[in-house]
Amino acid sequence: MTKRTFTCGLDAAIAVMGGKWKGLVLFMLQDGALRFGELRRALPGISERVLALQLREMETAGLLRREVHPEVPPRVEYSLTGFGRSLNIALTPLGEWGEQHMTHIENIPWGSSSKP
Repeated sequence: MTKRTFTCGLDAAIAVMGGKWKGLVLFMLQDGALRFGELRRALPGISERVLALQLREMETAGLLRREVHPEVPPRVEYSLTGFGRSLNIALTPLGEWGEQHMTHIENIPWGSSSKP
């Protein structure tokens, strides 16, 4: 396993939650545990494969907990860890900034190579 070094705290934070979907998963889990299917329905546009990969990466990073309930069929729930909740708290001001500027951001003429 390779140890990474970062140039600043923002670099480290983006490494943990980088990508389009991880921030949205953190947001969806802020109010409590959800099952895979609930997350899939709450995130239109994400494929099952990508969601599974993102959840696995987030679990490995310690952002969320995967709990398997011994039932038939098995019930699996995902919830935030303390580490994940602390990242959610840190992202709150960024989300508020996005809300305040959403109209402006939606009107940016994203080029095909720069569209998020």
